[in-house]
Amino acid sequence: MNTQEIIHTIALTQLNGLSLLNARILYDTVGSASEVYAHRKDILSLIPDASKRLVGAFAQMDNAVQRAEKEMEFVEKKGVKVLTLHDDDYPQRLKECEDAPLLLYYFGTADLNSSHIINIVGTRKCSEYGRELCNAFVADLKRCCPDVVIVSGLAYGIDICAHRAALNNGMVTLGVLAHGLDMIYPSMHRSVAAEMVHQGGGLLTEYVSHTTPEKMNFVRRNRIVAGLCDACIVVESLEKGGSLITAELSNTYNREVFAFPGRVYDEQSAGCNRLIYQRQATLLTRAEDLLETMGWQSSLPVTKNPQAIQPNLFPDLNEEESAIVNVLKKAEDKHINQISVETNIPFSRASMILLDLEMKGIVRALGGARYRIIHHV
Repeated sequence: MNTQEIIHTIALTQLNGLSLLNARILYDTVGSASEVYAHRKDILSLIPDASKRLVGAFAQMDNAVQRAEKEMEFVEKKGVKVLTLHDDDYPQRLKECEDAPLLLYYFGTADLNSSHIINIVGTRKCSEYGRELCNAFVADLKRCCPDVVIVSGLAYGIDICAHRAALNNGMVTLGVLAHGLDMIYPSMHRSVAAEMVHQGGGLLTEYVSHTTPEKMNFVRRNRIVAGLCDACIVVESLEKGGSLITAELSNTYNREVFAFPGRVYDEQSAGCNRLIYQRQATLLTRAEDLLETMGWQSSLPVTKNPQAIQPNLFPDLNEEESAIVNVLKKAEDKHINQISVETNIPFSRASMILLDLEMKGIVRALGGARYRIIHHV
């Protein structure tokens, strides 16, 4: 990617009045930011229905170019990579999302197109339970699938816990920032950020330097966290919060969403429990659940005699649970309506039983109200 194209792309992101979605459409339609710049004085030839405000913004694009040239001086001095949508190193998963940023500023060495990438998110006011879950889960991931790249937002709570757990287990971790790369927010996480880069991870943002961490930036940042990854893991979440936005975006992007369950009356787990109840997330209890659902190969040795352990896989099942398990054993997966009909169990009752079986680790919700059995008996 030549320098002028990068400068023009940066300038395009700095225009007031040009929405992210419209910028992406324009960029894809014309083919390059430099071509857009060439038509800055007659933008109506590219956007016939452009508003007067937008026409005025493009007329001032030279000012945005001057700002972009200063940004180029900054990134070259700091060794920051600028990745546009046309770059091979631009995250391909993110590129699939229609609201992907036109460019990313990247400081680090991790492969943004690695074969296995997940995000771990959660409340900023996490409990000891949440920290223990996060640490244990990442340690299990290291044991089962050590090449997984862990993404989070470098914020307080679960975010920083996920980054530290990855570092402690020698795993690559990426931080997606809601501000420019001239700072780290919160500042107390600066040392962790430095260690992330040193250990083969990195820091990523769509914002130019001197961009302050405004509230809306964190909301926008979540779409990058979601789009970068194969799966979203919610460890702990209040009834409302940024991690639920990330989970919702992940579902929108057709990514797998997982959530750790918590006790019914724990506020920190209310969001996770709600995601599971509403079938917007798959219940997660261990790293192996993630690998099985994602179809990722585990590095753990295969049990030579699986028949020997099968009698211990299932707790005692009542009559209704056994009926549902027996129906699921006959097919790869089934819709809840089919299960209800074949077992003669009312829909609402079947839904409750399936949730119980999911909590016991016997069945898994696949999305679209379909279920499958985890271990055949």
